[in-house]
Amino acid sequence: MTGQDIVYANLIGEDLDIQTKRVIEAMQNAGVKRLVFILSLGIYDEVPGRFGQWNNEIIGKDLEPYRRAADAIESSGLEYTILRPAWLTDEHEVDYEITAKGEAFKGTVVSRKSVADLVSKIIVSPELHLGENLGVNKPGTEADKPYFM
Repeated sequence: MTGQDIVYANLIGEDLDIQTKRVIEAMQNAGVKRLVFILSLGIYDEVPGRFGQWNNEIIGKDLEPYRRAADAIESSGLEYTILRPAWLTDEHEVDYEITAKGEAFKGTVVSRKSVADLVSKIIVSPELHLGENLGVNKPGTEADKPYFM
């Protein structure tokens, strides 16, 4: 990581919290301050209604390492942006809105291309969404579950 301006992490696994701590440690050792990290919707029980219930039934038990990862990032002293996307689609579109940590999550899906667009904007303008923890979804996709399930 030495010589880098920004780190982008999009990791998964039962040990995500451990992976996250290793990324943080490597960044601190290399003197890299800016981090963009993809996690998951639902880590704060912020998904309302039937979709929230469905989401918890499907992935709720797997979210604990994601929550611990978010806590580690927020207490790391790094200049971070955490993104918590809705269920990902392969749609060829850029159409998204964001919600702040503490706000109810909106929508059920978002395209990978939309998440990539947001990440790209942050990389180009690193001051964008600095210190924020954001939900990302496609507007108007509120439902009981993602359309493809």
